[in-house]
Amino acid sequence: MSGDRQNDLGRALRALRIASDKTAETVARRASMSPAKLSKIENGKTLPSVQDVDLILTALGISDEAKTEFLEAARGAATEETAWRELRRTGHWKHQNAIKAIEAQTTLLRLFQGQLIPGLLQSAEYVSAVFSLPPELPKEARAKTISARLERQAVLYDRHREFHFLICEHVLRWQVCPPVVMATQLDRLVSLSRLPNVTIGVLPLSRPMPDFPMTCFSMHDDRLVIVETFHSEITTRDPRDVSLYVSTFSRFDAVALHGDEMRALVEGIRDEFFRQRETA
Repeated sequence: MSGDRQNDLGRALRALRIASDKTAETVARRASMSPAKLSKIENGKTLPSVQDVDLILTALGISDEAKTEFLEAARGAATEETAWRELRRTGHWKHQNAIKAIEAQTTLLRLFQGQLIPGLLQSAEYVSAVFSLPPELPKEARAKTISARLERQAVLYDRHREFHFLICEHVLRWQVCPPVVMATQLDRLVSLSRLPNVTIGVLPLSRPMPDFPMTCFSMHDDRLVIVETFHSEITTRDPRDVSLYVSTFSRFDAVALHGDEMRALVEGIRDEFFRQRETA
């Protein structure tokens, strides 16, 4: 796993430094970083960027040819990719528990969603509908996965954590569930938006977009980003990647509706679903 690779990389860099008979202070100075940062890297407490590793290796006098293996290790430690089919094989409920553990270590969660209502905000009926979509899970696995996702939602009520969700308007309109269930789901969004530690922004169809909403992603503090694609989930800890997603999130947030404006839009769409039920 990434934590093991991070520790292995740190130990390998430390072993190289000791073998080179150079002090940590000397290497840190030559690598343009503080001794404290180098110590954290060597002890697996800080994930070094590829650039950090390159600077350390250069400070140690390692040849460009010999650097290749270490630089690849740095890239591997910074980014993981897991195919959805692999998660299906090992159990989606286990993945929900893994995400729950990450969320438990997160003080500020920022999430951009252009496909579905975010999992932490989903009603039980919406969750059930999502995990009924193809490829359909076996009955027992589906029940465990639904339960695990709903259990994750308790973190919303931890006032020591902050949550900032951005949702595209079309997500609110896509009829994943029957109209009455969609209406109830949107009511839940409005209710959760009033929690003091929860901010929900909606990107309205009526406003120009600052970028293409190509993927859905969540940012856990400024330390890692989880990106969802059609075939896999990608986790990156590379500071440059994290910075890119922070910037992207901020651009979308600048054009989103918040507060009463957001709630008015959501309630209007909710009422449309209620009317569909009445005319059905």
